Amino acid sequence: ARFDHGAQYFSARSAQFARHLQQWQDAGWVEPWNPRLTVLGDSDGHSDPRGTHRFVAVPGMNGVCKKMAESLDCRFQTRAASIEFDGQWQIGLDDSDEVLTTQRLLITAPPVQTAELLGVSHPLHAELANIHLQPSIAAMISFNEPIDTGFDAAFVNNDNPINWIALDSSKPQRSGNHWVLHAGPEWSAAHLEQSFEELAELLLRAFDALFDFNLPEPSLCIAHRWRYALGHSEKNLGFLNLPEQRLAIAGDWLAGSRIEGAWSSGDKAANWLLEA
Repeated sequence: ARFDHGAQYFSARSAQFARHLQQWQDAGWVEPWNPRLTVLGDSDGHSDPRGTHRFVAVPGMNGVCKKMAESLDCRFQTRAASIEFDGQWQIGLDDSDEVLTTQRLLITAPPVQTAELLGVSHPLHAELANIHLQPSIAAMISFNEPIDTGFDAAFVNNDNPINWIALDSSKPQRSGNHWVLHAGPEWSAAHLEQSFEELAELLLRAFDALFDFNLPEPSLCIAHRWRYALGHSEKNLGFLNLPEQRLAIAGDWLAGSRIEGAWSSGDKAANWLLEA
């Protein structure tokens, strides 16, 4: 089974991002997603704005990143254990004696992790350490047969732990009967350190409680912990930089906490680094 257990879809609000979105569509990297979408519970909470055009990458939400990465020298499953600046950046790697060196550095890790990497004496440490992102617990559930909920996606605005539901297999170039549930930030924070097995069972029960019929026994039910999922900087600067170190820091939290914000932040940081 394949799941989009993180970002669910994206839209374009700015003309600049819309142009790139069109290029991705033309290249076959993304397709529109037109789910049967509903709102469960209080209409004053999350809503479905009229005229929203939703898009997803294919065959999964990391599809655009994978395409971009094809032309880059990427190190996957590699953890940066330390970074130091002494005229140039030196990056120490976990479980390796190798040290990477570079003149310019872009960091897109969550702010608390970036602050830890830079160290308490770094000029940007305090600002980064004071940005707190909220968590989100995701559950991924598969059934052997389709279930008729009457919708493909839903915002949940009642006292249920879940605040988003999606039939993942309703998206383009997906198949099966796979559902993704996202718990709200308060519930996720309260249950953050529970085992994945407990989290999956709790969210399955919460899913079942939304209907006047019993869900069938799932063929798969697992959970994932997004420790740094939601948040934003009140300054909304787009990115942070330190010119004397040729350092840029980017992330969706700096530009609106959406996929478009992530792209916008990275675009601004990249342009600045190219000129640095």
